Amino acid sequence: MARQQGFSYVIAMFLVAILTVLSVRAIENTLMRERRDKEKELLVVGQTYTNAIRAYYLNTPGFAKHYPPDLQSLLQDQRTTRLSRPLRKLYRDPITGSQEWGLIESPDGGLMGVYSLSLRQPVKVDGFPSEMAQFVKATKYQDWKFVYEPS
Repeated sequence: MARQQGFSYVIAMFLVAILTVLSVRAIENTLMRERRDKEKELLVVGQTYTNAIRAYYLNTPGFAKHYPPDLQSLLQDQRTTRLSRPLRKLYRDPITGSQEWGLIESPDGGLMGVYSLSLRQPVKVDGFPSEMAQFVKATKYQDWKFVYEPS
């Protein structure tokens, strides 16, 4: 009888250890899923900015095309008599959570692209669409450059 007195305690400690390991795994999976969701959102937002810059560039009146001078210009393009809005709102960077973006300037002046200011390493390293093929070699989110270059 004396040898069986601590058996329930050992089982309880074993169950606590198993629950701890399962909880840590669940938290790790949740954090990874959140990072992947933020990456997907970054790709969508970056492509949205690229499309807005393209629309602004292509809708330039006359023959000489111009990039927008800043992100604010994408909200309301007043260069013609017909008002256009290449972008509905300025999006935040999903990775940093900030409204601040890295800006890629055109050699002729104006804004031709954006990128995240995050120095974290991306989870996604392959399987990008063809227009984002250069992202495969990226070592940090800052290397994901969303640029419109006319062909």
